[in-house]
Amino acid sequence: MEKQEFTITLYTENSIGMIGRISNIFSRRKINIESLNTSPSEVEGIHRFTIVTAETEEVIRKLCRQLEKLVDVLKAYYNTNDELIWQEQALYKVPADVVAEKVYVERLLRQYGANAVVIRNDYIVFETAGHREEIDRLTEELTPYGLIEFVRGARIAIIKASAGFHSKLKKFEQREPSPEIVENEFLSEQDKVFTM
Repeated sequence: MEKQEFTITLYTENSIGMIGRISNIFSRRKINIESLNTSPSEVEGIHRFTIVTAETEEVIRKLCRQLEKLVDVLKAYYNTNDELIWQEQALYKVPADVVAEKVYVERLLRQYGANAVVIRNDYIVFETAGHREEIDRLTEELTPYGLIEFVRGARIAIIKASAGFHSKLKKFEQREPSPEIVENEFLSEQDKVFTM
């Protein structure tokens, strides 16, 4: 199987050290994280991690199963780029005189949908959002004009075919609790006394 880019979406509880535990699983499997974004999700108290990596589908499937074994991970999904709506954000710091003097640079920034965030006498900071290829192309085109600084944010993505994690969580909460108590065969008699 050939490696391809996958986006892993994790829903987790908001607990300390989560990034470390997640990255540790990637490190143990020698899988590089290309991009990592974490933010609150649509469900209060639940965080969403968006991780981009390049691997085979079989490796990613096993990785997601491993991630779901972490106590605080509620669900792990993986998707190809075609199954997502995704964007990356970028900031460009360009000398102010270049933008004022070169009509081409101004046209270029408009073409890529860049907006001015900060305008000073010595430099202007623009921001844009798009796919990585678009951001890379704009970076290449601005470099000859004295690009002072460039930074790209991590990917944010929404799964096209998903109804959202909130609906899955509501279905789970509405399930009837099991009337029977299931004994854990691995607990000793002494452990059972302490859990009652």
